[in-house]
Amino acid sequence: MRRVNGTALIIAALVATLGAIAFPVWSYADRSGTGPANLAAGSVATQWGPLSAADRDLLVKVRLAGLWEIPAGQQAMERAPTEAIKEAGDHLIVGHTDLDQRVRGVAAQLGVELPNQPTEQQRGWLQELTEASGETYQRKFANLLRVAHGKVFSVIAQVRDTTRNTLIRQLATDANQTVLDHITMLEATGLVDFDGIANGAASNATAVPTGPPPPSGVTPREPVPAGPSGEVSTSSRPSPAPPGQVNTGRPEPQMQL
Repeated sequence: MRRVNGTALIIAALVATLGAIAFPVWSYADRSGTGPANLAAGSVATQWGPLSAADRDLLVKVRLAGLWEIPAGQQAMERAPTEAIKEAGDHLIVGHTDLDQRVRGVAAQLGVELPNQPTEQQRGWLQELTEASGETYQRKFANLLRVAHGKVFSVIAQVRDTTRNTLIRQLATDANQTVLDHITMLEATGLVDFDGIANGAASNATAVPTGPPPPSGVTPREPVPAGPSGEVSTSSRPSPAPPGQVNTGRPEPQMQL
């Protein structure tokens, strides 16, 4: 009888120990300071799905982009030092005027207040462009705007991937097309400093680069083409435009009730 009781006590102690170890793991998502807890704390319920802090931040960033890039585009068209700069300015005006209509509609539906002035940094960029001339102006225009678009591009992608709100998801899709179009047009000027962009990103990176080793000079084996096995009837088509062109055609913004 004592042996049975002793065994039972040992088993009970083991169960209690395992429970004490496992409980923090089971309850981790509900603890304050964790990612899921922060997400929940910063989110509000809407009829289109939860609206997170990151979702609201995207609305503000899209609005701010238009507030300084539309004047920058207008200035480029008025000064028009080259046809490529003029075309890029044209795309900035058209794209952000359309996107601004969309973001204001979404923000109104979600009850999010939007700014009416660019940030101090954005006003500084506009001032830089105003004071520059000739080749300096062209390079500042191409690179200031290309860097700004590259940064917001990654924000849009992150929100598009993680948002649970259907209005934000559609806006992110629209914004993605607009920003990619503008990046394409700015790069078409031939003035974008790709080394500067790459080095700027590398200076802020903390992770060690990964991937295949550098080329050795020996021609690598040709990879096997990827495709379906057997005969498959498909109806969709690849990208609707040749490489280097972005299709920004999309329906007019609609208020979703």
